[in-house]
This record gives sequence, C-alpha cells and structure tokens, in this order.
Amino acid sequence: MERPRHIPSQRWDAGLLLKAQDVRVVFFDVDGVLTDGGLYFSGEGEVLKRFHTLDGHGLKMLQKAGITPAVVTGRDSPALRLRLRNLGVVHARFGTEDKVPAAESILAELGLAWSQAAAMGDDWPDLPVLRRSAFACAPANAHDEALAMADWVTPRAGGEGAVRQLCDLLLAAHGAYAGLLAEYTS
Repeated sequence: MERPRHIPSQRWDAGLLLKAQDVRVVFFDVDGVLTDGGLYFSGEGEVLKRFHTLDGHGLKMLQKAGITPAVVTGRDSPALRLRLRNLGVVHARFGTEDKVPAAESILAELGLAWSQAAAMGDDWPDLPVLRRSAFACAPANAHDEALAMADWVTPRAGGEGAVRQLCDLLLAAHGAYAGLLAEYTS
C-alpha cells in the first residue's frame, strides 16, 4: 500500500514571505555562513573548510527556482572554489573586504537592483551588504550587530544548515517549495 501524498512540513510567517517574494539574487558570506566559521589549517598551511550538504542542496534548489545564489567573501581558497563549482554557483567574488562594490558588480551583471536582493552575513564586514539588501538574514551564531540588522535570524547556526533554512524560505516565498519537494516525494 502506498503512503498518502506528502504535505510540506515547513511553516513560514506571512510577513517574511511577503518581504522575500521579490528576491532574485542572494548574497552569501562564506566563513560563519556557508561554514561554521572555524578555519582549519593543514600542516602545509592549506586552509580547509567544512560545508554542510543541506546548504549545498538548498543552493541547487534556489537555482532551479530561478533565484541566483552569489558569494561575496573576504577570503579565497581552492576548497571554496571547488565547492562552488560543484554546486553550479557562478557569481562569486573572492578576497574582497569591501563587499558592496563586489555585490554591485554582480547586480549589474544580472540586471538587478538592491530591492531584489537578499543577503546572509554573520559579522561586521557583511553589514553594508545586509543594510542595502531588501531582505537581510543572519545565522543564529552571528555577531550581535549582524543579528540586530537582520530581518530574519535562522534557527540554525552557520555551517549547520542556516543557508538551507534561508533557501527554503525563499523557495516558499516564490511558490516553488511544494513543487520541488514533490519531485522527491511522488
């Protein structure tokens, strides 16, 4: 006997969904957002990063729904570039401390405005992008100033599925969540 049709379990605040419905691009910081913020060094000095698979799948689902994930980060590493390439994330700026011009160059490439942007950051260097974005988010373990600036703080910490929670919210705001989920539950 077949199970009954799966009903999505996610429930979102209507105000958050309204605020997020015009988002077409999402800017993500890396350390503390896509990772847990820890920096791991090999004996040769190579920086190692740990990424969460839930976050990666969320980034793929955003792309399927027509929302562009973009990365603007103060660091650069081969591990990060490989991870983004594997996820199909093509809009990225590495090694930039002044994140606004980097984000604006991506907006220009996409023909979008700040009013169509969301951002997720965890620390002071992310504040200018958070402030300009229409929908600002922070992971639960972000610095107090990022938490104060955020329209929404994810229940999960950076590197522990926080990015996926934002992706799911955006998918729901765009009416894509249930359809994408059905591809896996039918």
